[in-house]
Amino acid sequence: MSAVILDSSPLGLLSNPSGTPQPVACRAWAKDLIAAGRRIIIPEVADYEVRRELIRTKSTRALAILDSLCATYDYLPITTLAMRLAADMWAQARNAGLATSHAHALDGDVILAAQAVALNVACVVATENPAHLTRYVPAELWSNIVP
Repeated sequence: MSAVILDSSPLGLLSNPSGTPQPVACRAWAKDLIAAGRRIIIPEVADYEVRRELIRTKSTRALAILDSLCATYDYLPITTLAMRLAADMWAQARNAGLATSHAHALDGDVILAAQAVALNVACVVATENPAHLTRYVPAELWSNIVP
């Protein structure tokens, strides 16, 4: 069974304390993954992308939830290997005319993909935008990933 690596979109939904349909559905999905024995991984770059916005908007409740998620699920720190893989992947995509962001952007999607590659386990990235990620790693809409 493959691990599920969270992109910032489902991680943001999981951190959202609201009772609106999409965050509720995402929380149920994550609970079902865990119940089925799936490993959920939070890459540091996704934590950064969600955390910076929660800090900017002073969303203390959501920040507390994010901290709890990072303590509950497996946390994947950024390593030198991942960053070097990301640089190589970014350059290859740009040279092939497949840029995923502006030339001067850090490009979190490529860093996340490189973290997944460096992890070297069977995995799928749960996201709301698989197009940029599927050129590097298996990626799927989070709601399409079954436990």
